[in-house]
Amino acid sequence: MLAAKRRIVMKMPLDSWRRDFLGSGLIEIPLDGQVGIAAVELSDFHADPADRIIIASAIHNGAALLTADQGMLDWPGPLDRHDARV
Repeated sequence: MLAAKRRIVMKMPLDSWRRDFLGSGLIEIPLDGQVGIAAVELSDFHADPADRIIIASAIHNGAALLTADQGMLDWPGPLDRHDARV
């Protein structure tokens, strides 16, 4: 969706990009009901449901989040995050 909105440039098809990252060790984290509940219960975070699910998934699974999203980087909650722009 970000590529369609021209917010990012994909140099290869999305499926190939995903397969390459999975092959290099990226681990996909499944969503479950606990993540959904945690997403709803985030405090002091904006209302975008996708962003809430991303944040809640990282927290619930004890994973670090690599993002360029300033709202996620600035959120004061308990999240191990890293700026993807640096």
